[in-house]
Amino acid sequence: MAGHSKWANIKHTKARMDAKRSKVFAKIAREITIAAKLNGGDPDMNPRLRLAVMKGRSANMPADNIQRAIARGTGDGEGVSFEELTYEVYGPHGVAILCEVSTDNRNRTASEIRAILTRNDGKLATAGSVSRLFHRKGQIMIAREHAEENELMELALEAGAEDFKTEEEGYEILTAPEDFESVHKVIEEKEIPSESAEITSLSELSAPVAGEKEMEKVNRLVDLLDDHDDVQAVYSNAELG
Repeated sequence: MAGHSKWANIKHTKARMDAKRSKVFAKIAREITIAAKLNGGDPDMNPRLRLAVMKGRSANMPADNIQRAIARGTGDGEGVSFEELTYEVYGPHGVAILCEVSTDNRNRTASEIRAILTRNDGKLATAGSVSRLFHRKGQIMIAREHAEENELMELALEAGAEDFKTEEEGYEILTAPEDFESVHKVIEEKEIPSESAEITSLSELSAPVAGEKEMEKVNRLVDLLDDHDDVQAVYSNAELG
């Protein structure tokens, strides 16, 4: 996605998180629980859990909530059993969308996701047709006022970042997924705040979407998918504006 689109998406996501904090906490708690169930409840020994806990802390999730979610995953709390799925979707105006789901009822979730797509000009894609457009990357977004460009670029690249991009509103640092934590830690140690820091799915092939009505249709579908209780993450290749 273009720089404008990335920064606009961060602002849009933050506004939605503030408005629906309890739902955000529930989704992060589910990710923490799944990570703990799969690989144990010690974040130091479980990279997926460590990232989920970091995400919870970034969202100001209470520590008690995080610990309860870990306990559910390790069997110290109520039982849990989730299946993880990825829906590949084509949305309005040819936008490609990946929708990551964790569910305790595959049939119910499939029916509800299909209903959202049917009502909002979306359709399920054949397996691989959308996922091949996306690649997993560590992504750190830093506002321009929080760092000097050359110093930050040198810091990030020496720490192992793959790419450093300067945009109007700030800087984008990209890493291989396995290098994300070490690069992010170096930046944190310099007390440089980030607007977002996560392992995400990025597309190198964007779908330009121009016009206010067209952008509203795309955003509506993405938001409705993201609002679904079983949806953990939604990625699109829309280039808005």
